[in-house]
This record gives sequence, C-alpha cells and structure tokens, in this order.
Amino acid sequence: MDSALAHLADVVDQRRDAFKAGQIDPKTSYTALLFSKGDDGILKKIGEEATEAVMAAKDARQSQLAPEQQKLLVGEMADLWFHCLIALSQFHLRPEDVIAELDRRLGTSGIEEKAARKATGQE
Repeated sequence: MDSALAHLADVVDQRRDAFKAGQIDPKTSYTALLFSKGDDGILKKIGEEATEAVMAAKDARQSQLAPEQQKLLVGEMADLWFHCLIALSQFHLRPEDVIAELDRRLGTSGIEEKAARKATGQE
C-alpha cells in the first residue's frame, strides 16, 4: 500500500484517539471536528464530498480535461478519500482492509462478484 495513504491513516487514527481522550479540541482540529459529529455527520460529509467529486468529473469531461479541471478533479477525489479514511477510522478499519478486499476481487468479473453478493443477500 502507498506509504502516504498509510501515514495519513495513522495520523487520522491518532487524532481519533486523542479526540476521544479529550486531548484535541474540535475547534482547533478539523479531524477532531469530524469525529465530534459521530457516524451520521461523518457519513453525511462523505456524501457531500462524493457529490463534489462527481461534479468536478463532469466539469472535467465537458472541458476536454483541461489541466485546471484535472487539478480540481484530483483535489475533490483527495477530499473524498480523506473523508473515507475518517469513516474507516470511526469504525476501527484501515485502508489496508479495503486494499485486501480489492486484492481478493482481482481476477473476478465485476458482474460475477455482484451476482455472488446478490445470491448471498449482501447487496
């Protein structure tokens, strides 16, 4: 896994623990602020960031991927990934868990994988 992603996940986990221990004030740490909002607040923020990423992608597509639009799209995706790291940390999961699931799915048709989930009621 990318060391930058693992490092960021470590920082997020440290901030989560420090917030829960009362060592970080949500007024001074954006990460602590997100954790202070609980599950629903974190998940709502992911929805907002996902929408912004979709809109940036549409803008990039319409502008023939102009460099400034590419930069905006990358920035929005970075925001989305960051907030996903917050959610993973909230549920005591790591990006390595997601990578392991992606590795497990390698070589499996997406259509077959989705059908298997549907057959077991996991969809």
